[in-house]
Amino acid sequence: MLQQRTLKSLTRAVGVGIHSGQRVELTLRPAAPDTGIVFRRVDLNTPVDIPVRTDTVCDTRMATTISPNGDPGGPKVQTIEHLLSACAGLGLDNLYVDINADEVPILDGSAASFVYLLQSAGIELQKEPKKFLRVKKTVEVRQGEGKRLMWARLAPHHGYTLSFEIEFDNPAVSATGQQYVFDMGSGQYKREIARARTFGMTSDIELMRSRGLTLGGSMDNAIVVDDYRVLNADGLRYDDEFVKHKILDAIGDMQVVGHPLLAAYTSFKGGHALNNKLLRALLADETAYDYVTFEDEAKAPQGFAKLAPAW
Repeated sequence: MLQQRTLKSLTRAVGVGIHSGQRVELTLRPAAPDTGIVFRRVDLNTPVDIPVRTDTVCDTRMATTISPNGDPGGPKVQTIEHLLSACAGLGLDNLYVDINADEVPILDGSAASFVYLLQSAGIELQKEPKKFLRVKKTVEVRQGEGKRLMWARLAPHHGYTLSFEIEFDNPAVSATGQQYVFDMGSGQYKREIARARTFGMTSDIELMRSRGLTLGGSMDNAIVVDDYRVLNADGLRYDDEFVKHKILDAIGDMQVVGHPLLAAYTSFKGGHALNNKLLRALLADETAYDYVTFEDEAKAPQGFAKLAPAW
């Protein structure tokens, strides 16, 4: 049987929020089967639990942000996608995330630090079967026209693959790989995806800071690009790090649905908003998906039984 997974012990991290610039402390704790991933704002007078679900997403402008029942006026946790991506890469189903601010720390700008933290705590198999959301028919969302066109799609697939294509009007980005396909059953998440960092253009960063955003951003936690080149002294971690980070984000955004997917995800120039719109479109059509478990591991997609703790 493919079993649910949680942590063996708790682990902690301290960092800054990339947008707020605030110091943040996280404590990642084991959770019982069928809990899902739940953020807990422990800095409030009465701690507030915010489960990770599609309908708790309240903002997708710069990152994926959740609040109780998706209430934009309620307590929030923003920039959750890198941690969720790491959870998906390790096959984690159940986790409590205690946080003392409204933003997950950016750490090094990728998911690699979260992978390390989660693995250091250990992965524990639980007695309940892992539940997958299986896509049964293709769902697609589109936005814009001409050069502004972007779209994202989920299609049936016995496994979980992600294909992403980017298109930036910038020589430094254009000189790198613009398209990448990743198979979650390959066991290569940690090697091929997790280390890809978030990125920003100097012109955009100046504008965002004038609006009180990216206050915690630096070359220690992001790739910074001017009109012609990458400014980070150490360069890129992957030749195609930009598009790989978009896949890292998409893995985290898709994990918001509350279960690992069995699907082929494809996106052209998409982002957090389009990803959430895609999940909402999927869930709005009850004929487009169902939930499955695998009592016999041999019937599961190849590699899925080895996702963790095989590393």
